[in-house]
Amino acid sequence: MTTLEQGNKLFSQLLLQTAETAWQRFSTFCPNAILTLDDIQQEELRRIMGLSDFIAEQICRHPDWLSDLFNGGLSALDRNQFANELQALLINVEDEESFKSILRAYRNRQMVCIAWRDFLGYCELEASLVDLSVLAEVLVIAGRNWLYQKMCLQYGTPCDEEGKPQSLLILGMGKLGGKELNFSSDIDLIFTFPEHGETKGGRRSLENQEFFIRLGQRLIQALHQVTCDGFVYRVDLRLRPYGESGPLVVSFSGLEDYYQEQGRDWERYAMVKARPLGPEDEHTLTLQSMLRPFVYRRYIDFSAIDALRRMKQLITQEVRRRSLKNNIKLGAGGIREVEFVVQSFQLIRGGREPTLRQQSLFSAIDNLYQLGVLEYLAVDELKKNYVLLRRVENLLQAINDEQTQTLPDDELNWQRLCYGMGISTPDKLKMQIDVAMKKVHAHFIDTVGGKGQDEMDQSWTQQLWHTYTQDHAQVLLDEQHIDNADFWPILQEWRQAIANRTIGSRGRETLDKLMPRLFVEFFIQTIPSTALEAVSKVLNQILTRTTYLELLYENPGARQQLVRLCCASPWIAEQLANFPMLLDELIDPTQLYHITSLSDYASELRQYLLRVPEDDLEQQMEALRQFKLTQQLKVAAADVTGILPVMVVSDHLTLLAEAITEQVVIQAWAEIKARHGVPPNLAHNEMGFAIVGYGKAGGVELGYGSDLDLVFLHNSQGQAQTNGGKPIDVGRFYLKLAQRILHLFSTRTLSGELYEVDMRLRPSGASGLLVSEIESFGQYQKEEAHTWEHQALVRARCLFGDNELSSRFSELRSDVVRLKREPVQLATDVKVMRKKMCDHLLKVTPQYFDLKQSCGGMVDIEFIAQYLVLAHAHEYKELASWSDNIRIFSALADLDLICVNQADYLTQAYCYLRDENHRLTLQRLPSILPYERVEPSVHNVRAIYHEMLGE
Repeated sequence: MTTLEQGNKLFSQLLLQTAETAWQRFSTFCPNAILTLDDIQQEELRRIMGLSDFIAEQICRHPDWLSDLFNGGLSALDRNQFANELQALLINVEDEESFKSILRAYRNRQMVCIAWRDFLGYCELEASLVDLSVLAEVLVIAGRNWLYQKMCLQYGTPCDEEGKPQSLLILGMGKLGGKELNFSSDIDLIFTFPEHGETKGGRRSLENQEFFIRLGQRLIQALHQVTCDGFVYRVDLRLRPYGESGPLVVSFSGLEDYYQEQGRDWERYAMVKARPLGPEDEHTLTLQSMLRPFVYRRYIDFSAIDALRRMKQLITQEVRRRSLKNNIKLGAGGIREVEFVVQSFQLIRGGREPTLRQQSLFSAIDNLYQLGVLEYLAVDELKKNYVLLRRVENLLQAINDEQTQTLPDDELNWQRLCYGMGISTPDKLKMQIDVAMKKVHAHFIDTVGGKGQDEMDQSWTQQLWHTYTQDHAQVLLDEQHIDNADFWPILQEWRQAIANRTIGSRGRETLDKLMPRLFVEFFIQTIPSTALEAVSKVLNQILTRTTYLELLYENPGARQQLVRLCCASPWIAEQLANFPMLLDELIDPTQLYHITSLSDYASELRQYLLRVPEDDLEQQMEALRQFKLTQQLKVAAADVTGILPVMVVSDHLTLLAEAITEQVVIQAWAEIKARHGVPPNLAHNEMGFAIVGYGKAGGVELGYGSDLDLVFLHNSQGQAQTNGGKPIDVGRFYLKLAQRILHLFSTRTLSGELYEVDMRLRPSGASGLLVSEIESFGQYQKEEAHTWEHQALVRARCLFGDNELSSRFSELRSDVVRLKREPVQLATDVKVMRKKMCDHLLKVTPQYFDLKQSCGGMVDIEFIAQYLVLAHAHEYKELASWSDNIRIFSALADLDLICVNQADYLTQAYCYLRDENHRLTLQRLPSILPYERVEPSVHNVRAIYHEMLGE
């Protein structure tokens, strides 16, 4: 029996077997290395190989590390020497491949040492977290400095207007900023530089921003790229101003303007941890003092509590939606909740208390106690439980250098955690983790989470739910003066339908507690049976998902809104049934009806996507769909309750689609760029690509479930090839980009399809190129397009694109729309197309009116606008400015091309028809009404149509 077997009862038989397998591999590949170790060292090495696959793999690849590790490296790790050691390794390195290899080897060497010390208890957690943070900082700064020197030789030194050299400053965010980095973490960075100017002394000069953007790109690649030596760090830059759509690097002034004018609560929260990396100098001090007023208000800022509560609610929703179980970071009582408690007090009181303006959680929580903000018991429990959870997290990640906060689902890794934690069995460790998270969650509720509300007694509704006789049920209903004969039969039928569903004991118990509370909401409604029928369809979808039943049971607001919205709109009920994750949105009615500002959809979506790993395409696609669904639900809720008029509903749905389109293009671009590079003619941050929206998207008139009529354009000419590892023709590059965009739009995930996209309005229709060069597009429109295509162009505008390309499209559109046309022929062409549409699409009997296709309907009004624009724009260029019908009619009236009464009448009729169309959609009904109902609103539309275009 070895000393390993004798000396540590915590080292289980399973760990012994794993260690032996790793040892045999090491013995095979590195026999000479074993000869340099004494018996005690061999046993320790065998043990650590059983505990960490990462260490075992690295030692097999680098057995030469063992000498240093056993001769003081493990017991006397000196983080203060990291910078000097790495600088000495890089000082004579000239080529970038060697530079990358050295960074990776140094990183892995130190990570092995840190993981080894963690598993065998050679250091305290706080020291280990600082070691990990300093290592990351040193690697980032060393990488920056080496690349900066190489780029200065090529482009010169970036200088301000007075000739003073400028450097790239890097803000470390999150746990890196707080010097509390976990073992296998992404690093969140923001790049900035002091002042604009240009480089001096190089072969050719560059603007400072362009220089630093190139430096930032090379630094990211040096850290992020996976080579045969692995990677240094996964780098996340989405916390920068404007996220992925913003420039990679901004100046101090740009950073300051952004945070003063557009900074959000979540960005304040993130900035609590922000710390300039590297040695302190005048620029880092300036940066810190510039950011301080944004993070810390001069007054005691209790508004931070609400903001943090909303942020935590979003995280909780994400945990539920992604079915993240046993997550010690994001779950209730997890690591994130400790951070929320501490940072909430920092945000509230940091403006008045300078000692709270620091990045370290450990220091901040001690100062909160010194200031009397937190009591000793709270501080003691939060710190002890935070240390426990962080230790588990670190060990969990050190097993295989894997970024995870989810507890294991296998016995081996539980045994590894138990050994590292010094706990005898997995059950005991699980119990400690469970107790710790419950204590943390209690403090979180006290500080940030809000209080519950007393609810009325549901004793009679409990009896109603549990009774199975109609006579007893009728007595209960009569006692409450409820007259609804259909309620009991519908309830009985539903209960029979779910009787054999596999719900589980916990689910049944929760359902039994939930239904009496839902009954209370049903009987508030005018027709309780209608409420039951609508809500039961949602319940059918969540019966086996107990977390959603619990959500409704625990949140009165969610129950009230569920019943209210399901009764108001079958479309909403269907959305909630198909996508139960939307139930999260019902928890806080103030947030449900707090519609995103029209100008904020892009930034809200960017914030939403920050919660999803950048390299997880599947989750990114799912997140886009979930964002669309949640925002549509908010709009629909405000719509059915009368908060939003129809015009504003369409504005919201259209700008939501624009924000999503932007992110779809960004994602598709990143994927194609990674494979093939980009066209060589592009400046930084340019794509040379645009998306034009036609129809309802172009006219800012999208409705619920509208598809997108799109045309793709690019501005690259000639036969050039892209500049990546797998170069392709530029035309093929944009074709692949277009195909990828369509794939991202149309792929059906758990949350459905993003948008249905119709490309038939592109030049030459379905037989034409998927993406057109802009000048060829203009030539086609001028020389080959039919009148109906020009009609469509009236309703077109750029939804996404570089400024230059967007401007060029607007010019071409205006040129085409303003072509002089023969009025009689134009009217004939318009009427022929209108008749084709009627013959093909109008299916109602004379007693009914199709809101879109019937004579006098929306299409007639749209055709009037399109005809008048095409007929008169050659004389009045302002008519080519607008793509929406309302402003077109206003412009026509201003120019006396139609009388004011006609413009008002067409506008009112159009708004009425759109409003009715929205209402019918929300009721899941076809866009058809009895003719006599709409006749007063549309009787003059047909007359105006004949007057303008002739019989």
